[in-house]
Amino acid sequence: MNLHSELSSHVDDAPIFDPDAWNLTEKQATLCTETRKLGQQVLAGRASRYDRDAVFPTENYEDLAKHDLLGICVPEEFGGRGADLKTYMLAAAEIGRYCGATALTFNMHVSSCLWTGFLLDELEMEPEVRARHEQRRAVHYERIVKQGKIYAQPFSEGGAAAAGAKAFGTHAVRVDGGWRLSGKKIFASLSGHADYYGALCTELKTPDSEPSRRNTMYLAVPADAEGVTVEGDWDPLGMRGTVSRNLIFKDVFVPEEALLMPRGIYFKAAKQWPHMFMTLTPSYMGIAQACYDFTVSYLRGEVEGTPPVKRRMYPTKQLAVSQMRIMLEQTKALWFQSISEARPNPSKESLLRAWAAQYSVMENANELAQLAIRTCGGQSMLKSLPLERLYRDSRCGSLMLPWTSELCMDMMGKAALYEVGENDDA
Repeated sequence: MNLHSELSSHVDDAPIFDPDAWNLTEKQATLCTETRKLGQQVLAGRASRYDRDAVFPTENYEDLAKHDLLGICVPEEFGGRGADLKTYMLAAAEIGRYCGATALTFNMHVSSCLWTGFLLDELEMEPEVRARHEQRRAVHYERIVKQGKIYAQPFSEGGAAAAGAKAFGTHAVRVDGGWRLSGKKIFASLSGHADYYGALCTELKTPDSEPSRRNTMYLAVPADAEGVTVEGDWDPLGMRGTVSRNLIFKDVFVPEEALLMPRGIYFKAAKQWPHMFMTLTPSYMGIAQACYDFTVSYLRGEVEGTPPVKRRMYPTKQLAVSQMRIMLEQTKALWFQSISEARPNPSKESLLRAWAAQYSVMENANELAQLAIRTCGGQSMLKSLPLERLYRDSRCGSLMLPWTSELCMDMMGKAALYEVGENDDA
């Protein structure tokens, strides 16, 4: 459906990345316009309710499907929009600007398409392996594009696996016709609301086999499969609409056709495509922009639901907005450069930049929220206004695996000081 014709009666917010200034392609500009219009005119009005009640943004997903955005990263030959990594991230940032929880869960869904599509298309595979993958992914893409199915991506397990330091504790044991899957995922966004869970797990030849990261698999598990349950309460500080409850797999049979990636390919992709782990950042890039936008509107007396009192004439406010603008521009520039460099087997400098961009977006989004609250004053803490929600949502970013802020700093420090193979042994 054409968003330009359906959502045309409002005054549009300016884009986060102006197409001319940032040299966006036509596809990038089009998709960013669509997500911005949908975010501003539809998603923003629901965000406070999802946050207040900690409920999943079901209506938002209905609208994403209605406007052909569930398949944003499905290749065009399969009926999708064909967005690559950079294009998706730019468009997703506009969603995060208006509803962080929707943008963050949308990432979990889109990654199932991005990883199995654009990323794998850039990797070498044996012809017969690729041909089989084409057949399998066509099934998943049809579910998304034609049926509006939602895929999740349960990742975290409470240990070092999500950071790539050890094998996943969710195990898939080979049986006739497929695998038996058992394990537990925590902070599993979309739990109870996705139609399929794209579970990262470790394949074992036998239940007693030694787990290895090289045997990581990516399986689409139907939400209604026997042995799949969702447990636990959900009442977090921020990103409350993600509904990231515990996901339990107990001896779940998964057929071979459920493979989202060929066996052994995930380990290869994680090594060669490190930028794939930056896809959490668009949500927070959007939040950073939203904090700045709110502050400017508030100081100009233009925030709906508040008295039209201008506060922009005070030097202290002007200096604060200058500080916010500088931080926002620095963050946007570094992030844009990093996602523009995304490709297989990046250089060391490019990888260092990716970690720096990840850290900057996650930390600066919250710093901008803090500055916004201090600058706007006491009213900004009211739940009738979005700033306190932006603050709470932004605080979650630096904690998210696989590239938490702490891990980014650790990886940057080591990579800057050591070349591959170097150590300090005498």
